Amino acid sequence: MWALTGFADEVSRDFGEQLDLMQKLGIKHIEMRSAWGTKVLDLTPDQRKQAKQMLDDAGIKLSAVGSDLGKIQIGDPFEAHLERTKHGMDVAHEFGTTNMRTFSFFMPEDAEDYYVYRDEVMDRLGQMVAVARDAGVMLLHENEKDIYGDIPERCVELVKTLGDDALGLTFDPANYVQCGVKPADEALPVVREWTRYVHIKDSRASDSSVVPAGHGDGQVSEVLKALHESGYEGFLSIEPHLGDFDAFGGLCGPDLCTDAYNALATILRDLNIEWR
Repeated sequence: MWALTGFADEVSRDFGEQLDLMQKLGIKHIEMRSAWGTKVLDLTPDQRKQAKQMLDDAGIKLSAVGSDLGKIQIGDPFEAHLERTKHGMDVAHEFGTTNMRTFSFFMPEDAEDYYVYRDEVMDRLGQMVAVARDAGVMLLHENEKDIYGDIPERCVELVKTLGDDALGLTFDPANYVQCGVKPADEALPVVREWTRYVHIKDSRASDSSVVPAGHGDGQVSEVLKALHESGYEGFLSIEPHLGDFDAFGGLCGPDLCTDAYNALATILRDLNIEWR
């Protein structure tokens, strides 16, 4: 039985309204990316304390901190970002999770060969992994378009190079579609061994638009069937992305977020997979 979670900040900027819809849908976890229009790692101590109390009152836990770690240009200064990573570990502990979303740095727009930046990526991400390892936190690398680890082979390279004790992979079908990769046919067989977390969003290959699960080219049903058959036991994190896109990922409102939930629920029912 898989546990559902999701990016509740696409419901509303107000944290209370986010939790209200999660309760209505029966979702017991969130991947916390922002609250009150502020990124999770930028919340003040008082805001974090308030958010934790609201989560406890709602009976909702964090599946992961939906951080922006590693989501800077590879040429940007790194020292402050490493300090942000250290701060992120404290935030994870404060919210009671050992999972932290991360990325592997945006490549220059004119980069023809991402492998030119391999050593710098490994050095920077390696320092972040060391911080996470010391803190007992798992960095979950998302295959975001235009970062170093945007295709399956480079995602696996990251884990093989830096170790899998504090670095795992998040599988995002829509992001693979936007990189010209077929999620079930081409990506999952390569990355399955190191997949620790799954994002649920879909995309059309024709225009890279994000659509509800099962309405695009993300092979979501095939992915979930293969994960189920191979014994996957992690979270399914609903990332709607059906509204206006912004720095936080997007704002859909409760209706579109409910549509995203219903699309996933339909697929799970069709596959006879139970969830909680």
